[in-house]
Amino acid sequence: MASTDSGQPDCTRREPLRPPASAGDPDRVHRELLRMGADERLWEPGDTVLVAVSGGPDSMALLHALHAAAPQLGVSVAAAHADHGFRPQASAREAETVRGFCARLGVPCETAELDVPAHLAEHGGNKQAEARRLRYRFLLEAAERAGAPRIALAHHADDQAETVLMRLLRGSSSAGLSGIPLRRQEGKAELIRPLLRIHKPDLLAYCERHGVPYEEDASNRSADYTRNAIRLEAMPYLEKFNGRLAESLCRTAESASAESDYLDARTKEVFASSVVSERGGLTMSGAAFAALHVALQRRLIKLILDYLALEMAPSSFDEVERIRVGALSGTPASWRVDLSRGLRFRREYGRLAWTRRADEEPLPYAVEIPEPDGVWTIAEAGLEIRFSAHRHTRDGTARFAASDADARTAFFDWDKLELPLLLRPRRSGDRMRPLGLNGTKKVQDMFVDGKLPPSRRPFLPLLCDGGGRILWIPGLRRSSHALADEGTRLLLRAEVRPAGGSSEPAGE
Repeated sequence: MASTDSGQPDCTRREPLRPPASAGDPDRVHRELLRMGADERLWEPGDTVLVAVSGGPDSMALLHALHAAAPQLGVSVAAAHADHGFRPQASAREAETVRGFCARLGVPCETAELDVPAHLAEHGGNKQAEARRLRYRFLLEAAERAGAPRIALAHHADDQAETVLMRLLRGSSSAGLSGIPLRRQEGKAELIRPLLRIHKPDLLAYCERHGVPYEEDASNRSADYTRNAIRLEAMPYLEKFNGRLAESLCRTAESASAESDYLDARTKEVFASSVVSERGGLTMSGAAFAALHVALQRRLIKLILDYLALEMAPSSFDEVERIRVGALSGTPASWRVDLSRGLRFRREYGRLAWTRRADEEPLPYAVEIPEPDGVWTIAEAGLEIRFSAHRHTRDGTARFAASDADARTAFFDWDKLELPLLLRPRRSGDRMRPLGLNGTKKVQDMFVDGKLPPSRRPFLPLLCDGGGRILWIPGLRRSSHALADEGTRLLLRAEVRPAGGSSEPAGE
């Protein structure tokens, strides 16, 4: 077995099926690395860049090239290697190769044995997803210990081309065709991919010229994995029709990425200006949504769902489209659909709402009003009720009584009320004697008449007296009980407003 000039054993290089190192340009690695770093400002002078090193040719070439360019760039380089525990013997060789090469370069290196199989046996989960999650957690922790604001990953142009083709075959939105992002914030660190414009033959040629050791993962030769099949079978076949297929797919990714970045920025502007946070959910006007271009509608839905979801799995196109079509429909007046990731969408009288289903269960509450002055907040409904007492004057009663038509304000003769007053949510069978109507009416029917969104009905407080009579449905109707007249000595004024002081009517 050949050895490097550091005395560390080099590994056997197995000839990859595609493409040979002789087809590559080793000088292009250094040239494109500097160009990409400068054009995209992937690092700043004084940065420490942590390189995620698997032991394969791509990450080992990235480590060597960054280390060689570090004085010119004004950065420091550190390395981190994760052993997932799937291939014990091969993993040990990879770790030894990485440690030996880092020692040869004088690069600090942190390694970790993640033992993903043991984690899966104890906690379950998807093999690939859990390996990725544990790997990124380790990399973020290693970056923090190294004081590195950026983590460099070795995905290259051929990885990008394979990703775009794979997504095309599966069916993807334009955002999906942007492929692997050049940079992405993950926790406190930024993930960067300086090799995305460099192809595999160039990296292999670079390793050959500079004596960079690497381990070839034998599983890369198996077509049992979708990505491997794309690389080993689909790409070579399609290159018969386009000899520069990889370059074409990478151009598609760059173009789609730029357009996706622009649309993402516009979507975030719409989110900030039109979407309102309300009781653990998000709402917006149906009219405002309908005025958006269809591309923004779809992206806004995805952004809202990702904002609310506790699980990281993306929403499918079909789910997004079902919400979009439902949001634009005029009938029925109210419509809802349960979604993946524990979410729910509602359209209610021109209002759109996205919520977590677990947060929608109404919590019972009962708030006693012991005195005619004060402010009580009903957190479950996102409302506050203000009470104030006013002594009778010669013209005062008439002045206050004239304001009785305001749906957000009601007035009562304090002496005619049976105490204590109580604020509580609707109960099954509740009826009220509305002012101006002979007899009683179901509270549920008044909710419907007032077009109160169904999702708000379980939370809206009702003002009741000590005898259980419903005096007032804030924002909708008041009862005929305890009306003020010329004999009123003390007038109780009740006003409802959204908690936080907004002027939005409670019943709308």
